[in-house]
Amino acid sequence: MTSSSLARPIPRVSLNWLLIAQALVIVPFALHVPVALIVLWLVCSFWRIQIFRMRVRMPGTWIKSGLLVGTAGGIYLARGSLIGLDAGAALLIAAFILKMLEMQNRRDALVLIFLGFFCIAVGYLFEDSLLWGLFTLLPITTLLAALIGLQQSGISGKPGATLRLSAKLLLQAVPLMLLLFLFFPRLEPLWSLPQPSNKALTGLSDSMAPGDIAELSKSAELVFRASFEGPLPPRNQLYWRALTLEQFDGRRWSQSSRAQVPDAPLWRREGEQVSYSVVLEPTGKPWLMTLDVGQIDLAGVRQMSDFRWQRRRPLEQSMLYSVESWPDAVRETVLSDGARLQALQLPAKGNPQVREWAADQHRRHAGTDAVVDALLSYFTSQPFRYTLKPPALGANSIDDFLFGSRAGFCAHYAGAMTFALRAAGVPARVVAGYQGGELNPDGNYLTVRQFDAHAWVEYWQPNVGWRSVDPTAAVAPARVEQGLEQALAADEDFLGDSPMSPLRYRHLAWVNSIRMSWDTLNYGWQRWVLGYQGQQQLQVLGRWFSGFQAPVFAGGAAIILGLLALWLFKPWRRESDSQLRLFNHFERLLARQGLKRQPGEGAQAFAQRAAEQLPVHAGAIRDFAHEFEAQRYAGADGSVGALRQRLKSLRRSLPWRLSAVKGKRP
Repeated sequence: MTSSSLARPIPRVSLNWLLIAQALVIVPFALHVPVALIVLWLVCSFWRIQIFRMRVRMPGTWIKSGLLVGTAGGIYLARGSLIGLDAGAALLIAAFILKMLEMQNRRDALVLIFLGFFCIAVGYLFEDSLLWGLFTLLPITTLLAALIGLQQSGISGKPGATLRLSAKLLLQAVPLMLLLFLFFPRLEPLWSLPQPSNKALTGLSDSMAPGDIAELSKSAELVFRASFEGPLPPRNQLYWRALTLEQFDGRRWSQSSRAQVPDAPLWRREGEQVSYSVVLEPTGKPWLMTLDVGQIDLAGVRQMSDFRWQRRRPLEQSMLYSVESWPDAVRETVLSDGARLQALQLPAKGNPQVREWAADQHRRHAGTDAVVDALLSYFTSQPFRYTLKPPALGANSIDDFLFGSRAGFCAHYAGAMTFALRAAGVPARVVAGYQGGELNPDGNYLTVRQFDAHAWVEYWQPNVGWRSVDPTAAVAPARVEQGLEQALAADEDFLGDSPMSPLRYRHLAWVNSIRMSWDTLNYGWQRWVLGYQGQQQLQVLGRWFSGFQAPVFAGGAAIILGLLALWLFKPWRRESDSQLRLFNHFERLLARQGLKRQPGEGAQAFAQRAAEQLPVHAGAIRDFAHEFEAQRYAGADGSVGALRQRLKSLRRSLPWRLSAVKGKRP
């Protein structure tokens, strides 16, 4: 556009598309910006429409300044700051809204369109699902339609034509997009944006009280998906370690300072290796999920002294990583004095019954394994009950649970057994993570959700190392073998707080089939699109460009790109003279109807002869010929777009097959 054209008023079609595009851009942000901004958008849109209808005037300088200051102040009050991802996104949306109100010419419209594209990109910082990726095609298409509507062309005043052209341009950009996606190197960002402080993330924390995991079990939020290279391990072996809790204050288990040391513990590989990959959802926490004992070869990830794997920064976006685990590995056969003391730590006072009972078990049974078996036998022989709604416990919570209520969740059982083992002189600790997962047969992968949160026990003995035991399995084996839903089926409602969750209707085959298919699509999107980063990109390109495949792939890509270029640009049909090129199209169009232009026959004579032999289409034929001669020879003020439109009208009116004049000679 020239400077003069940028100063011209905004066409009606472009303004309509801008209003629609703004709605499509802003609505998904409704969950991430203050509600007042949505109200501001509705008011500004109505004001803009009234300005176009000449019912109200453009806002003055004082009104615009007041709106700007008031909006910034409202965002500050709502978010507590004007810095950060949440506040920054709100300010961007506010600018996008207010710019519509002050827009007067095409230059302002261009700024608004570019702001819209930027807002769409910012939206991926909040949401990167397949559904969001598909939805963004709508605002992108409408923004392109608004951009086309700003141009001085024959279709700029036609909403349908501008929309079709924008969709066509978007499709033509797909090959270039795929090339950039496949080959453009993935670089680590030079900066990072913190998760908004007011955004709650459900998940495990670095400390645990019995009620915490019970609350997680009411949530169906996705935690991660895992796919195995070989056979899927049995469900009762799927214990996903997140973190280890070694410090107990009488009510809550938490991480010890020793566990924060990035010092990989000593362990020895034994048994069969299990290889798998995990797509972990954002947790706001640094730890990763693995089966024991996991090995991850990834930059920025390290193994801590308690066998868990941890990133240097909290996980704010979905992450794909590969793991190799050895379930039968021998872990730390020798324990340092500091680690041993930590694994035996107990509060100075409290729970006297358990202390005395555990000491008695130690005296009556020789060896660590015998003490562990005695504790498990107590859980199976006594009337313990697995429930998400246990009764409240007093100051001596372990005593009340083991000898009183005997009703609780996995955290009750794991915490009580760890306390009892320590009181019996056995080093032990609580491990928090997830157990099991739902198999998706369509994609052959596991889906682990928050209601799969679990806690179990690790105990140590000399020359053997750490071993895992799950007291919950002794009380409610269905929880480990089948899952939480089956463990609660008889007494409590599964996901009772989420009546609309499709997981509650897994017994309906068609509902479950739709849910599984959609989850498979999302997993493919995360694994092959969002997960196409760094190491995976290098592996894929390495396979494609290795050995004999390299020239074949390069040659095939060159042929495909060449064919696409020929299809897009059609050099054989191009002429330097646009008017003559359209007239040649006119000749070929009539030739398909059996009418060929004779040597030396002028445009008007040829059109007259065609009109006589095709009387039904005579008007469209004469209109094109008249427009061509007026522009070509009479110097009439007209555009190539008008001539192209006449040709298009003629093409639509003519039949697909040869008409009755076929075979006739002039």
